[in-house]
Amino acid sequence: MSMQTFTTAATVEEAVAAVAAGARPVAGGTDLVVGARTGKSTMPGSVVAIHRVAELRGVEPLADGGLRLGSLASHAEIAESDDVCARFTALSDASAIVGSHATRAQGTVGGNLMNASPAMETGGPLVCLGATVTLRSPSGTRSVAVEDLWTGPGKTTAAPDELLVGVEVPAPAAGTGSAYVRLEYRRQMEIAVVGATAAVTVVDGVVTAARVAMTALSATIRRVPDAEAALVGSDGGSAAIESAGAAVAAAATPISDVRGSADYRRAMAAVIARRAIKTALSRARGENA
Repeated sequence: MSMQTFTTAATVEEAVAAVAAGARPVAGGTDLVVGARTGKSTMPGSVVAIHRVAELRGVEPLADGGLRLGSLASHAEIAESDDVCARFTALSDASAIVGSHATRAQGTVGGNLMNASPAMETGGPLVCLGATVTLRSPSGTRSVAVEDLWTGPGKTTAAPDELLVGVEVPAPAAGTGSAYVRLEYRRQMEIAVVGATAAVTVVDGVVTAARVAMTALSATIRRVPDAEAALVGSDGGSAAIESAGAAVAAAATPISDVRGSADYRRAMAAVIARRAIKTALSRARGENA
């Protein structure tokens, strides 16, 4: 379908009204344009540009120690935020390696989340950090946990008339460290062949909380409860890390494509998960990582 209408919203209300009328919201457009050029998708019949909506911008610390990301926050802005780099390190890790410099400058966290790719970089960190998204429609707003947002590749639980307007990340507990690691073939213009995120809390040498999520290993980015159970209550030593990595590999249901076979991805799942967990533990302990 060729594009029939194009409008530009100046306020959230205008953007929501356009979305409710059937328009596709676009900010950076990095995935939409690439998909259309490669023939993987068609341009929507109606588009509303939301890049001028000031209310959707910002990477802001909250009074309770949490973090708010406007849906238009770019990957570059997130990666360059001192607060994100200091306290939400898995998100910093991921944002810093999205696409190319140009992609990071234009691509937004809202677009990344709503595209619902199981290989997206920011998804695993936001899941492990306990983030929620705010969805707004003409009838009001609601919050959805990021891990409950996706139902499959390119599919979300958002209603057709809802616009993602922001992301909130709670303050990490004292003694928490997080990390995102991906397997890649090149440093620029790459997506994860395999990715893993870990967020762990260490108190008096014992892991008291853990979240582990896998990327590009199932139809959606999701947590691995067995990996988390292997870590909680342990000293975060090699045995616990090995068990957690094995649990990620066992939970993986990867596909085979031109970038890697399912068997290769499953084997690498344990390796990448162990690396993410080791880095998260080092950061939780205050070590350089």
